[in-house]
Amino acid sequence: MRLTHVSHLRLPFGPLLGIDLEASAPGRSLPISFDQARHVQLGDRPGSWMALAFRLPGPLDRDELAAAWTVVVRAHGTLRTVFVDRGDAPASLHEVTYGPGTWVEHEVAPGQSLSSALQDVLDAHCRPLSRPSHRLCMIETSDGPTLVVAADHSHLDMWSMLVIVRDLLAALERIQRGESPAPAPVPSFVEHTEALRDRPAAPEEVHRRWREVIDAGGGAMPRFPLPLGDPSVHPERVVVRDVLDGDALAAYSERARQEGVSTLALTISAMTSTTQELAGTALRAVFPVHSRYEQRWHDSVGWFITNSVLESGDPDPSACAAAIKESLRLGSHPLSELMTPWGGMPEAAGMLAVSWLDMRRLPVTIDTRGLDAHYISAGIRTDGVMLWFVTDTSGIHLRCRYPDTPEARQSVGAWLDDLVARIRGAGVRGGWSS
Repeated sequence: MRLTHVSHLRLPFGPLLGIDLEASAPGRSLPISFDQARHVQLGDRPGSWMALAFRLPGPLDRDELAAAWTVVVRAHGTLRTVFVDRGDAPASLHEVTYGPGTWVEHEVAPGQSLSSALQDVLDAHCRPLSRPSHRLCMIETSDGPTLVVAADHSHLDMWSMLVIVRDLLAALERIQRGESPAPAPVPSFVEHTEALRDRPAAPEEVHRRWREVIDAGGGAMPRFPLPLGDPSVHPERVVVRDVLDGDALAAYSERARQEGVSTLALTISAMTSTTQELAGTALRAVFPVHSRYEQRWHDSVGWFITNSVLESGDPDPSACAAAIKESLRLGSHPLSELMTPWGGMPEAAGMLAVSWLDMRRLPVTIDTRGLDAHYISAGIRTDGVMLWFVTDTSGIHLRCRYPDTPEARQSVGAWLDDLVARIRGAGVRGGWSS
C-alpha cells in the first residue's frame, strides 16, 4: 500500500458526502500525551490530518454505513475526545458524546477536482480544535463507493487507520446481515498516556545519548545534511516512488537475511552510505517509533508514535542494526522527561525525519489490494525533509516531502536518487555493498 499526497489522489467523480456528528459540551478533563501537546500547541490549522481511502464494490446503503461508523466511534475513546482552546493556557483535552450522524453533501465547485474538494473538506473538519476532528467521507458512483476515513493527527497514527477501517468493515458486514453490533471493549489512548507517566525514569545513559545527538545537531534535533535554501517555511514538494516491486523485495529481503539483519537495517545501511558519499557526514535523523509496548494496545486507536533519534556512521549492516536497536531504546522512555533540558523538543529548520512502516509485520491487516487502499497525507508548508517507507507484499514504496526551493530540489533529489539506486542494487547478486 502506498502513502500518497491528497493532490496526487485519483478519485472517481460523484457526490462527495460526509457524516456530521453533533458533539455534546466538553466533559471531564483528560491527560494529554507529550506528542499531542506538541501538536496542538501549534494552534488550529488546516493540513494536520491523516487519512486512508479505499473502495467497495456495488451500492452501499448510507444509513447502514452511518450506523457502522457510529460503532467505530463508540469503540475508540480517542474518537470521543476534543481539544479545547483555553486562551493563554495550553489546550485541554475533554471527553464528549455524539448523537446519530447526519449525511451532508459537500460542494464540488465547477472545474474543481475531487481531490481538491476532499482536501477542502478535511482541512475544514479534521483540525486540532474541531469537534469532532475526525470525519468519514464517501464518494458515490455506480461502480461502488470510495470511502475516506480521516482525523487530525493528534488522535491517530498510520497503524490506527488500519484498525479503524478493519472495525468499520466488520461492523458494516454485521449490520448488512441484520445484526446490531456493539462496540468491542478496547483500551483507550488516554489509558496509554497514563501508563506512560507511570513508567520508570530513563537511566542516565539514555539522557547522555540524547544530549550527544542533539549537541551534534547544533543544539537541535537532527537536520538534513545538504543545503535546502532559504530556511523559512515553503510550499512542499512531494515525491512518491516505487522503490522495489514484490520480486525485488524478495531478493532484497534475502540479502538482508544473508547479512543477518532486517530489511530496515539494510535500508539504513544504504542511507548511511548515501549520506557519507554526498554530505561527508554520519546519518542523523529523527526516527519515529511506536509505543505499543504491550499487546493490549494493538487494537486501540491513538497517537502511539513517539520520536526517537537515529545516528549511523558505519554502513556495515550489523552496525546499522545496532544503531536501530539503540534508537528503539532511546524512544522507549517518555519524552516529557528527556526533553526537560531544552524546555521541550528542540526543533529547527531543516529537520530530517525517517519513518518506516512494514505492514507485513503488523498484527492488524486489511485487504489493501482488494480495497485499493491508499494512505493520504495533507498539503502543508514545510522547512524540513520527511521520508516515509511503506513496505508490504507488493514491495517498498517511498514518499518524501521537502521545501520546494531550487536548492532542496537539487540536494534532496540527488540524495534520493543515490539512495534508491543503492537499495535496488542491494538485492542484485554482486550489486551494491557498503
